[in-house]
Amino acid sequence: MDIKKVVYSVLFLGLIFTGCKKEDNKFSDIKTPGGKESACEYKTFFLPEKDGTNQPFVGDTMPFYEDGKYYIYYLKDGGDSYNHSVYLTTTTDFLSYTETQEPVLEASRDGSQDSWIGTGSVVKVNNKYLFFYTGHASSAAFEYKEKIMVAEGTTQYSFEKKTGWEIVPPSELNQKNDFRDPQAYFDSERNKIILTVTASKNNVAKILKYSMNPDLTDITYEGIIFSDPTYKFWNLECSDTFKMGDKYYITYSAQDDTLWYAVSDKAYGPYSNAKRVDGKLFYAAKHVEADGNYYMVGWARRSDSPSSTQDVAAWAGNLAVQKIIQKDTGDLMLVPVDAIYNQYKTKSKLIAKKNTAIEAGALYTYEDLAECYESFRLEGQFSYTGKGSFGLAFDFNGRQNKYKLISISPSDNKLKLLFNEGNTMITETDINLQPSTKYDFTYIQEGSVGIFYINGEAALTVRLYGASGNKIKLFAENNAVSFTSLAQFTK
Repeated sequence: MDIKKVVYSVLFLGLIFTGCKKEDNKFSDIKTPGGKESACEYKTFFLPEKDGTNQPFVGDTMPFYEDGKYYIYYLKDGGDSYNHSVYLTTTTDFLSYTETQEPVLEASRDGSQDSWIGTGSVVKVNNKYLFFYTGHASSAAFEYKEKIMVAEGTTQYSFEKKTGWEIVPPSELNQKNDFRDPQAYFDSERNKIILTVTASKNNVAKILKYSMNPDLTDITYEGIIFSDPTYKFWNLECSDTFKMGDKYYITYSAQDDTLWYAVSDKAYGPYSNAKRVDGKLFYAAKHVEADGNYYMVGWARRSDSPSSTQDVAAWAGNLAVQKIIQKDTGDLMLVPVDAIYNQYKTKSKLIAKKNTAIEAGALYTYEDLAECYESFRLEGQFSYTGKGSFGLAFDFNGRQNKYKLISISPSDNKLKLLFNEGNTMITETDINLQPSTKYDFTYIQEGSVGIFYINGEAALTVRLYGASGNKIKLFAENNAVSFTSLAQFTK
């Protein structure tokens, strides 16, 4: 036997296996949260390509579907985008995206009304694509801060602004500042384009309705279809309406709050039962439907600094898509997109046993669960008997007092994202769980973006800078928790 060949073969195989391990957890040697974020290759949670060293982000999304392809228009923040110009990325499966390099609709550089582009929507009418959008003036010299404008195209990739066409706030609003986010639909029975617009009246947020002919003539204001039932918000951003089953829904992102929805038995209201869905890190989402499936397309909020342990509050972030299901009660629930869930096929070895119990007193008790890879899915079941919190903990920098927690809190029926070992609230959503009852959970993460699902109960989008390459832990305090059927999968 040739000893040299044996030695070389062993060394070669060692390099292969070492390389695979390093590739699985390529962040383990990167120490800073910013470095880990820069090293991530986002695919599921799309980010635009870097412009030199500048990383642009996805702002308000405007999804459109046709012939098997999702066209996701978005306000691009940073990079080569001028004043939130509209760019486009396309996908057929929500797993990989093809990005256009040039804007499909650019903010005006000559000081016109649309010197900033605001959110809008695309509708196809008589083989023409109409892009309704917000023209936001940057100068106080303009009478109206915001107007509704339109651009026309013969394809989904290019639009020409229609000079002289506009909609201004109706006089009954008695304000000329907040009037934006047109969402367009085509009503084939009436042969009309329907437009909803977000605005305010007497400092109460409203959603208005307009109709017009397919040739954009005979613009008719049809009144207010929805008012903020909480009287808390000065704007209901990125509103959208759709029918699912025998119910009609209106969705909106309340300014600096979360995604909401309300329900009606009729198109365009009256609506009732306004409820939050997800937390404030999933924002400006609008629906798109295809082949009987409904999805919410929005963005996952980011921090200005990945090193911050105080907030996740910056505008724009990664593209995020979740599937909508309708419960028997008519309530809406966000669940994983099937293709996103199913892409994780390789079972990873857990550090913890697949069935792990934690009995914890007043102090947090931790149990190592798994490695935090670049992209993965965790799933399992849990049941509990006490009132203290429990869930997943993520190591930020090796210091326990900086752990980031996805926390299930029975005492106040909340699912939360907490930083600094529970001392800093980032976001939360409502849950309604009962002790001694088994619940399924699913958690999907890519880079610093994750979404935690308690199946059939709640969804919470999270941002976890610095966690990749470190350990994921189970935790509990003042509770006895049984975690069962735990499993982790990578691509």
